[in-house]
Amino acid sequence: MDNFFKQAWAGLRILLALTVICGVLYPLAVWGVSRIPGLHGNAEATDTTLVAVVRQGDGYFVPRPSAATLPASGASNKGERNSDYDKVISQRRTEIAQREGVAEDQVPQDAVTASASGLDPDISPEYAALQVPRVARASGLSLEKVRELVHANTGGTFTTTVNVTALNRAIDTAR
Repeated sequence: MDNFFKQAWAGLRILLALTVICGVLYPLAVWGVSRIPGLHGNAEATDTTLVAVVRQGDGYFVPRPSAATLPASGASNKGERNSDYDKVISQRRTEIAQREGVAEDQVPQDAVTASASGLDPDISPEYAALQVPRVARASGLSLEKVRELVHANTGGTFTTTVNVTALNRAIDTAR
């Protein structure tokens, strides 16, 4: 019985030590590092095209809207019968139509709806084509060159999509 209590006491000490290390000290250290200025500001995932990276300015293609921001992912959990969701979709459609200089009925569905993860880098070829004139005008590239870049970043296995992250990097390279 004496051996049992020795082992139980040793196990309890290990449990307490690991609880303090893994449950208190490590989270505090991660939180502290995340608060260091300049360590993570405006960072872009440069080695992947699997995540949508939003670029500022009219010289870039706009990905699908997102209910999340990096590093988090997630959907809004609002369905098509939700009146708030309908308002958001309508507002997005109006904003995109104004930005691209087209009628609201020309705005594709993927331009106004977020993907399930909220981080999808792919848009439809229709949404990309809608953005070509604005991107060409603002980037200084010709319409033909921008269409060529869109075509080069179009692919897919089951559906044809355009990878906005790769496309915007190609825009930077072409300038």
